[in-house]
Amino acid sequence: MRLVRGLAICLAVAIPALVLRISGAEVPAPVALLAYGAAVVAASFALAWAADAARKDISGPLAVSLLALVAVLPEYAVDLYYAFRSGSDAAYLPFAAANMNGSNRLLLGLGWPLVVLLSLWAARRFLLTAKAGDTSATAPTGQGPADGAERPEKLRAPKALHLPASVRKDVAVLAVLTIIALLIPITGAIPLWFGIVLIAAFIAYLWSSSRSEADEEEDFVSLAAEIALLPRRARRWLVGVLFVVAAGVILASAEPFAESLVATGTSTGIDPYFLVQWLAPLASESPEFIVAALFALSGRGALAIGTLIASKINQWSLLVGSLPVAHLLGGGDTELPLDGRQIEEFSLTASQALLGVAILISLRFHRYAAIALAALFALQFVVTGTEGRWVLTVIHAAIAVGLLVWHRADIRPTFAALGEMGRDMLPSRSPAKPRGELRAPASVEE
Repeated sequence: MRLVRGLAICLAVAIPALVLRISGAEVPAPVALLAYGAAVVAASFALAWAADAARKDISGPLAVSLLALVAVLPEYAVDLYYAFRSGSDAAYLPFAAANMNGSNRLLLGLGWPLVVLLSLWAARRFLLTAKAGDTSATAPTGQGPADGAERPEKLRAPKALHLPASVRKDVAVLAVLTIIALLIPITGAIPLWFGIVLIAAFIAYLWSSSRSEADEEEDFVSLAAEIALLPRRARRWLVGVLFVVAAGVILASAEPFAESLVATGTSTGIDPYFLVQWLAPLASESPEFIVAALFALSGRGALAIGTLIASKINQWSLLVGSLPVAHLLGGGDTELPLDGRQIEEFSLTASQALLGVAILISLRFHRYAAIALAALFALQFVVTGTEGRWVLTVIHAAIAVGLLVWHRADIRPTFAALGEMGRDMLPSRSPAKPRGELRAPASVEE
C-alpha cells in the first residue's frame, strides 16, 4: 500500500535523529545536521500530507489557511528557538531574524514563481494533448472549453495564472501586513506590543477564514489522496496521529538542528548566518513547495498559489509577531533588537513582499512576473553586501510602485475586501460563500 510505504519511509528517515536525541550521543556537527535536518524534512512531509487530507473535514478557506500554517510549523520551531536563546545569549540575536528573512524570501522568490510556471506548463500540456486528439486528457479546472466556447485547437498556450475574486481578501491582508512591517526596519527593533498586534492580526485572519465555506469539495494529491479515501473515523484518527507524531519529531529535532547549523558553519568555515538564513528554511519548506507543485501540476494552480499566499501571511504575522514573545520568555527585554545587517535584510524582505502584493493585486500572475521574481531572488546571491541589498530593495520598491500605478483601478476593490473580512467575523453573520473558487487554475489567455 502506497500510504504505508510512504509513512514507513518518513519514520525510517526520522529514526536516526530520535536515537541521537534520546541517547545523547555526540557526533560531528555535519553528521548531526544531516540527521536532524532529514528528520525535520520527513516530519514536514507527514505534516503536509495530514494537513492536506484534513481539508476533507474542514471548510475550504479555513483548510487552506491551516494547511499553510501547519506546513511552516518546522520553520517556526527553528526560528523561535533562536529567538528564545537570544534572550539569554546575544550571539543568537542575528539568527532569529536571519531564519525569518530567509524563509520569507524563499517562499515568495522561489515558491510563488515555481507554482505559477508549473500551472501554466500543466495548462499548456493539456492544450497540446487536446489538439493532438487525445479525448482521455483531463482538463485542468477552468481550462476545458465550456459549451459554446472555443475548442482547445483554437486556443493558445496560457500566459498568466488568473486568481478568483476570493483571493482579494488575502492580498489585502498581505498588503496591510507589509505596510505595517515597514515600521520594523525604521525603528530597528520588533517591540513586544508590535508582536502582539501581529499575532492578533493572524487570529483575525484565521477567524475570518473559518467563517467562509468552499463551494465544492477539493481534490487531493500525493499521499493525502490516500488518506482522504479512508473511512471518516480512520481518516481522522490517522490525521491526528500524524499531527502529534510529526510535531513531536520536529520539537525533538529543532534545538539540535538549529545548534548543528551554527556549529557546522563554524567548523567548516561557512558563514553560519548563511546556513541559518537559507539551509534551514529550505529544509523546512521543501515539503510545502512539493505539495504546492503537485497541486499546480494537477491543474489546481490557484489553490497552490493560494496556499503559499496564506503561508506568507502566516510568516508575516504569526511568525514575526512571535519573535519578541520568544525573546522575552528566553530572558530578554520587551523588544527584539536588530543590528545594521538585520535592518538591511528586513528592508529587502519587506520590499519583496510589496512587489508580491503589486503583482497579485490584479488577480493575474503573468509568467513574466514569475520569472522576474525568481530572477530578483537569484540576484541577491550575486549582488551581496550592504550596497547590494539596498540596491535590490530599491529595485523591488520601484517595480512595485510602477505596477501599483499601472493597476491602480484594482487597489480600491482589494482593500474593500477587508470590509467583507470584517463582516465575516461578526458572530451574527452566517458563513459567507467566497466570491470565487479557490480551485480555479490558470486561464488561457492570448
